[in-house]
Amino acid sequence: MQASGDSENGQGADFAGQKPPSRWVRLAVAILPVLAAWGIAGIATTPGMAWYQALERPFFTPPDWLFGPVWTVLYLAMMVAAWRVLGLRPSRPRHRAMTLFYLQLGFNALWSIAFFTLQSPPFGLIVIAVLLALILATIVAFRPLDWIASWLMVPYALWVAYAGALNLAIVILALP
Repeated sequence: MQASGDSENGQGADFAGQKPPSRWVRLAVAILPVLAAWGIAGIATTPGMAWYQALERPFFTPPDWLFGPVWTVLYLAMMVAAWRVLGLRPSRPRHRAMTLFYLQLGFNALWSIAFFTLQSPPFGLIVIAVLLALILATIVAFRPLDWIASWLMVPYALWVAYAGALNLAIVILALP
């Protein structure tokens, strides 16, 4: 039995007959939110760098120069993943997937604020746990829509899991 408003193809009456956005709208909607999250993260990180340098960090902390190139590749992969999914015909699954995508972007920016601006590794740990859950949910939501988009998010999930381990280790090392 179908829910009210659902169509046979799962798109639902509210998406019936809609076409994917134009190339330029799709490009803007894929790129601009990622650039905004990237910019917020960068702005939020800068004031806390001296504090971060003074922290006792675990032995598996990567060199500082590695963060910039890694995040550049990850943000570009996120843009491409979003662009691919946005190119699909509007549907409830696409809408859910993109909602998860944009939520994880918000938590991505929030982590930098929690960890660096507020200088709170415990708060950062909570935020990064939610972030990782949202990234994994986005991967799962992207998978039936576009497997390439789904796989483009996997390195990001792995990096955030690694960052979560670093965050946890910093919390533990700060314990009395």
